[in-house]
Amino acid sequence: MVQYPACAHVQANEFSSLKPSALRQVDGLPAKRLFMDKQSIELPGAAKYGPYSAGVQSGDMFWLSGQIAVEFDDVKAQTQGALDKIDSLLDAANLTRENICFAQILLADIDDFAAMNEVYGAWIDSVNIKPARAAFAAAALPAGALVEIVVQGTR
Repeated sequence: MVQYPACAHVQANEFSSLKPSALRQVDGLPAKRLFMDKQSIELPGAAKYGPYSAGVQSGDMFWLSGQIAVEFDDVKAQTQGALDKIDSLLDAANLTRENICFAQILLADIDDFAAMNEVYGAWIDSVNIKPARAAFAAAALPAGALVEIVVQGTR
């Protein structure tokens, strides 16, 4: 009989269909499955570049997939376009910029940092507590994008 280190007293035959990560053990209580109340955040008709959700929310947390705006030619316009898509996804989930805790910004060329930052700074200026952020260059972005923006946060 296999025992899982994270919950040593739960035997494999008791929950043979569960992986160890699907078990939660609280001292004195029987092991339980963890079920995430997970919901998709989508914009009907929006372009996607793969099999993923535009956003996911679970409990009080949300994650938005990277947003790009390749319909525009320069980094400022693409940054604003990506931010506009983020606003639309937030709105679809009854969230606002105030709910964002972290932003990750990928740039095709780090020399575009100042131009992106000008647009991003204006977009986030009215938020009381600015999100933590990382911005860095990526070797390449989907569909030839110059910028991709990912956000996550809480209600």
